[in-house]
Amino acid sequence: MNDVVLLGDEALALGCLHAGLSCGFGYPGTPSTEIMEYLIDVYEKSVFDTQNPFVAQWCSNEKTAYESALGASFAGKRAIVTMKHVGLNVAGDPFMNSAMVKINGGLIVAVADDPSMHSSQGEQDSRFMADFAQIPCFEPTSQQEAYEMAFEAFETSEKFHTPVMMRLVTRLSHSRAPIHPIDESKIVPRNALKKADRSDWMLLPALARRRYDTILDRQGDLLKWSETSSRNILKMTNRRDLAIITSGLGRNYYNENLADYEAVCKTEGKELPSFLHIATMPFPKALIQKLADQSSTILVIEEGQPLIEKRLLGLFASNTKIIGKLSGHLNQSGELNPDIVRKALGLCAHETARSNLGEMAEFCMNLPGRPPQLCQGCPHGDSYAALNIAVENLIKKGGKDNVAVNADIGCYSLGARPPYNAIESIVCMGASLGMARGASQAGIKYTFGVIGDSTFLHSGITNLVDCVSTNTPVTAVILDNSIVAMTGCQTTMLPSSQLEPLVKGIGIDQKHIRVLATTPKNHEANAKVLEEEAEYRGPSVVIMVRECLEAFRLRTKKKKIAEAKASCNKKD
Repeated sequence: MNDVVLLGDEALALGCLHAGLSCGFGYPGTPSTEIMEYLIDVYEKSVFDTQNPFVAQWCSNEKTAYESALGASFAGKRAIVTMKHVGLNVAGDPFMNSAMVKINGGLIVAVADDPSMHSSQGEQDSRFMADFAQIPCFEPTSQQEAYEMAFEAFETSEKFHTPVMMRLVTRLSHSRAPIHPIDESKIVPRNALKKADRSDWMLLPALARRRYDTILDRQGDLLKWSETSSRNILKMTNRRDLAIITSGLGRNYYNENLADYEAVCKTEGKELPSFLHIATMPFPKALIQKLADQSSTILVIEEGQPLIEKRLLGLFASNTKIIGKLSGHLNQSGELNPDIVRKALGLCAHETARSNLGEMAEFCMNLPGRPPQLCQGCPHGDSYAALNIAVENLIKKGGKDNVAVNADIGCYSLGARPPYNAIESIVCMGASLGMARGASQAGIKYTFGVIGDSTFLHSGITNLVDCVSTNTPVTAVILDNSIVAMTGCQTTMLPSSQLEPLVKGIGIDQKHIRVLATTPKNHEANAKVLEEEAEYRGPSVVIMVRECLEAFRLRTKKKKIAEAKASCNKKD
């Protein structure tokens, strides 16, 4: 096959396709979204084969996506489930329990972490979750490795009957590089349909205890596999004062400084330190021990939280010192980069490069930062304008401490910024309605839970059920822009027309389900409705409807393309 330039996410997706993938499921979350977008693009262009199908679909949330992938594995098919790091929290229940069953068709759990929180509310490191579940984890350092590791991950999953995590990070997921695919004749055919043994998939206590013993028993085999993996690279030298351990992108940043570091070592009459790159978990203990036996200090360079460094502290004799993030040699928060690693290696900082563009360069360098903001004309701006009017009037009635506006994860989170300053909390997907309910139960008279249409379907419904069950005075404000806007305009799981019957079915009184057109001319009228529903002493829902402008542009563009194709076909 010819080389192709792909994002890290896309390289993993292509690797999975070439490794015999049958089913892909996920929920969009930056930086993981492009894995499923690539697979869905292939799915939509493919002819459905009833005998040996390939399927790729978005799901309501990460938990439902994970459980769909488990069903495919149960049927004997190779499957992938995709999400970002905080999405793994949502999928935590099936994730942990999937380690307990006997995986049938290979299962890859692709999780993209976001160091520096470019588009996330936390930096959590998914390797801790893989370690917690006692499953293998692959960590590619390049797009080519992401492609190649898909084959190994499926093979490992089926060999050890376990889920396998593939851990990516933003810089790898969202950067492009040439990929060299395997020869077309070597593409792995999809597994035939073959259901798993029912006794290996029913986690009743007696059977679960037997399955947990199996997990413990296979740890020794997984360790041997990891220690003999060609992905874990050990290079020994005679130097004894220092050794280097890298993982993930840490290896790239070390290698970028290697020529300068080698030159400094030569001037000091030293060899380069012994080096170990760890690409798989469980951690290869024998390789680490070999490194530690001849090194007084080990510098750990890992992207994310200091998992390896923590594991090594206290494991060796007191004369082996472990340094890295916890010791302050590397930054503990945010991403690594070559300059940070350069400093940890004791190298002089690079002189800051200055572009030779004269006055224009000076002007560009002094441009102020541009904070994120809602798109010009975004319907959420009009929704917040109405909400602010309502809140201001309610504060006049009951005081500031008697009004709470809890919001959620989505582009409407930007309502926290000027000029809106409209919301008071952003915690996690679906939390807005639960927090509004809790605030109401705690005594705040007027509580709003602001949530997007997709986030409501993701994990807001259950909190609204709680409000109905306890007849709690909460006003759910569903911002319905008909699309999953924040992650690239994926289709919402249910169309706008289904939201009203859905909330009615949950038990919201029809008189307190209000559907409003979100336009500038409706600010005052919409504010009045919000006030009325806040006064109601039970749960109410206000659905504020207007299509996302970006979604409208994309829909219009697709329509024009379709019309052009139809016109060409008609001429032919």
